[in-house]
Amino acid sequence: MNLSAQDHQTFFTCDTDFLRPSDTVMQKAWRERNPPARIKAAYQALELNNNCATAYVLLAEEEATTIVDAERLFKQALKAGETIYRQSQQCQHQSPQHEAQLRRDTNVLVYIKRRLAMCARKLGRIREAVKVMRDLMKEFPPLTVLNIHENLLESLLELQAYADVQAVLAKYDDISLPKSAAICYTAALLKTRTVSDKFSPETASKRGLSTAEINAVEAIHRAVEFNPHVPKYLLEMKSLILPPEHILKRGDSEAIAYAFSHLQHWKRIEGALNLLQCTWEGTFRMIPHPLEKGHLFYPYPSCTETADRELLPPFHHVSVYPKKELPLFIHFTAGFCSSTAVIAVLTHQLPEIMGIVKAVLGFWHPQLWASSGFEENTQDSKSEDPGLSSD
Repeated sequence: MNLSAQDHQTFFTCDTDFLRPSDTVMQKAWRERNPPARIKAAYQALELNNNCATAYVLLAEEEATTIVDAERLFKQALKAGETIYRQSQQCQHQSPQHEAQLRRDTNVLVYIKRRLAMCARKLGRIREAVKVMRDLMKEFPPLTVLNIHENLLESLLELQAYADVQAVLAKYDDISLPKSAAICYTAALLKTRTVSDKFSPETASKRGLSTAEINAVEAIHRAVEFNPHVPKYLLEMKSLILPPEHILKRGDSEAIAYAFSHLQHWKRIEGALNLLQCTWEGTFRMIPHPLEKGHLFYPYPSCTETADRELLPPFHHVSVYPKKELPLFIHFTAGFCSSTAVIAVLTHQLPEIMGIVKAVLGFWHPQLWASSGFEENTQDSKSEDPGLSSD
């Protein structure tokens, strides 16, 4: 609720809210932590102004119980939002305050259209959703913070429009733009699609990997380096839960959100999950110290586990970055060297006490051997074996 309140205040409020009584009420509503009080405040704002778009947004997200109800409220919000947006455009050059008001009204309008696109996607009207998202990306290209391109990628994958998916990736999978699990794993899926149906680990080990297979494996390694938690959910080695409202990039929360929406697309492509299963763990051999030095990305942030525990429900076992297990002989060698060093230091610092310990051990040493009958057995063996007699 705290993160949602911060987002809402960032997108839906500005310094000129006091000029509109309904916006003043909504500013208090976004800060309210009690859901019934928030809904009540939204209705109060609509009584003051029937064209308060943000009030409809709050009701659609927090009062509506079905996607159909939410879509109906978002359509009312869109009608109100477009009216306010046109009014703000006419006044934007009057003062800096009016410019801030236009930015806020633009955020509201884009947010509403994106939500309507997602409603259409959930209700099966995928082509309609794709059109709305494309129009938004053309009309408001700076607003990448809403990640509309990631929603577009998922919708295009549902349509199996792989050429269009590649076109979107060519624009957003750029070194200068922020990455996400959706971008990295979708790029890996497209390269996997070209070879997965004929891939066989036994055949590949005999003849080696082809160029296309090498590209697919490298794409998988890149995706796993960005977010190492995703494969376990895609391969169903770990159970999925409903994704949280907020996610952390490269964290377990992002992995859950990605797998929840994209698992069906990996299953649809024959052999894709098989290739992923055979190759994803090889990423950790390429990065021996992932928390200190990365390969294609920055080192994996160690703070993700703490943040994910706050975002995810208590019953969920949070996934952490896989740690390399050291071989047994390294543990044994380290223990042996440490104990030898301790004995050496004690002998040097406390020679008298160590002398007593040595004398005690020397006294008990022959006694233990005698009690075990070792000396008698040795003498008997000497008398029986002429090769053991002294010259």
